Amino acid sequence: MFSTVQGNTDVYLISGDPVEQVRAPEVFNLVFKTLGIDAVLVPVHVAATDIQPFVGAAFLAQNIKGMLLTIPHKAEVMSLLSHCNDAGRVAGAVNGIRRHAAGGLDGALFDGKGFASSLDYFGVAYAGKRVLILGAGGAAAAITASLAMAGRHTPAVISLYDPAPGKAQALADRIAAAAPASAAKIAAVGSADASACDVVVNATPLGLRADDPLPCDVSHMAPHAAVMDILMKNQPTPLVQAARARGLVAQPGFEMLIQQVPDYLDFFGYAAAAELVRQDATFLRERLYPAAMAGEIRRPVYAAPSAAQVPNPGVGETRLASF
Repeated sequence: MFSTVQGNTDVYLISGDPVEQVRAPEVFNLVFKTLGIDAVLVPVHVAATDIQPFVGAAFLAQNIKGMLLTIPHKAEVMSLLSHCNDAGRVAGAVNGIRRHAAGGLDGALFDGKGFASSLDYFGVAYAGKRVLILGAGGAAAAITASLAMAGRHTPAVISLYDPAPGKAQALADRIAAAAPASAAKIAAVGSADASACDVVVNATPLGLRADDPLPCDVSHMAPHAAVMDILMKNQPTPLVQAARARGLVAQPGFEMLIQQVPDYLDFFGYAAAAELVRQDATFLRERLYPAAMAGEIRRPVYAAPSAAQVPNPGVGETRLASF
């Protein structure tokens, strides 16, 4: 974070209930500091019943430029928006809001795209594959919506499982109704059996505590199958460890957040900064990956952009020579 927040510092908020578990403030404040952007992201704990009036009041402040949303607010703000992107419309949720020039609010959902990009980053194939998503909450909705509309990369089938009766079916029905006809087949299933799946996604809280049961049994998974655990804490989770012990590809959730950062930056008007992070996000991986996984941080070759490549940095942005 900037050592001094000034009167003209742009303010962004991330709201949740609870909010202490989020890692976006450390990520975005590191981006702002590293790239010389005079902005700050502040967590705010807002009860679910208060989120709509809070959003309306917060955006009365002219220096509040945007808001990120985490559980359980992503769906609760939809009625406040003048516009949202296709992923948000299909999933019925957004995780970013900004004020547009006419004064209304635009929303966007980046979770699912970030997840799909993390699959690409790790080289996990999902086009034409059988994907099992464990959980039917906001993160599962975002992932399902984005994978279902992935065009030529669309999975053959996306199966949803949640132990709460009817929850997975309701999500499958809602996304299928909103998605285009070309979207992947989405089906609710009655168990977490992963034996016939190519990709398994943990979108549940299971794994945050040491005594949590595994969200699925990895012992019968196919040798080629991959596990993606989107939890941002307690990595490597017991699920990741169990899958790796069997020799399976199993990856933590950090990359889902990292891959969204450029999209957020573009959304909030920092196009040059977004491109720099796309070129090399090593400094973010160094912040997020725990010591036990430090050896897994990839370091792509970074070439500092020339003045021609970044002709007009945004206000407060600087060209980054190195991380």
